[in-house]
Amino acid sequence: MSVRKLKPITSAQRFRVVNGFDAITTDKPEKSLLAPKKRSGGRNSQGKMTMRYIGGGHKKKYRIIDFKHNKTGVPAEVKTIENDPNRTAFIALLNYQDGEKRYVIAQNGLQVGQKIVSGENEIAPEIGNAMPLSEIPLGTIISCIELRPGQGAVMARSAGAFAQLMARDGKFATVKLPSGETRMILANCMATIGVISNSDHQLLVSGKAGRSRWLGRRPRTRPVVMNPVDHPMGGGEGKSSGGHPRSRNGIPAKGYRTRSKTKASNKYIVERRKK
Repeated sequence: MSVRKLKPITSAQRFRVVNGFDAITTDKPEKSLLAPKKRSGGRNSQGKMTMRYIGGGHKKKYRIIDFKHNKTGVPAEVKTIENDPNRTAFIALLNYQDGEKRYVIAQNGLQVGQKIVSGENEIAPEIGNAMPLSEIPLGTIISCIELRPGQGAVMARSAGAFAQLMARDGKFATVKLPSGETRMILANCMATIGVISNSDHQLLVSGKAGRSRWLGRRPRTRPVVMNPVDHPMGGGEGKSSGGHPRSRNGIPAKGYRTRSKTKASNKYIVERRKK
């Protein structure tokens, strides 16, 4: 992983930091694993804007990703490492021995030609292999974790994310998540060994507003400059502070806990995330 700082030949490139893409091996995706991706522009079925600041952007195709790792016991060879415009992490194209091809989220250090496998029963805990939490050695760095068996990976999926398997007790495993939260997860849930690729993503600097437009993000209006009818922080004469930080619905933005105290999954949280 590497980043490049561009020479300031234009105003937009003065502060621009781009991805080196040295891990990427091809820019042509596998056609059989592409699907159309429709944009709503923040409009509902009546054509009315229900989400602000969404619209435009470059046309994309969706890459169908295998989050379930349910092709067990069949070794696969890493054919390519690719960039996915729909997510921050890189993806890897796998060629299985029976001829099937699948995309998976790529882990740091995954190389073209490397053999990986998913399943249980004596599979080595090596980078890229997917296995149940019950068979992963304690202290191992993991990612792409299921929350319910067979659901598919939902946690630690973005660039540079990882969790750590801390302990096991009965049918539950204790995992420390990227947010800092420590939580119990069923031990028969699947997880992948290793850290998610493209950990330098956080160092990138877009350099100009136009790049946000290419990503489908429209300009955002600050609440402080709105009128009182539009936002709780609006109104006032001149550059007034706007009151306490809160959302358009009046929910405080700093230090206010929005998680329900009666939520059923609260009993699985061992330690809450740090503020």
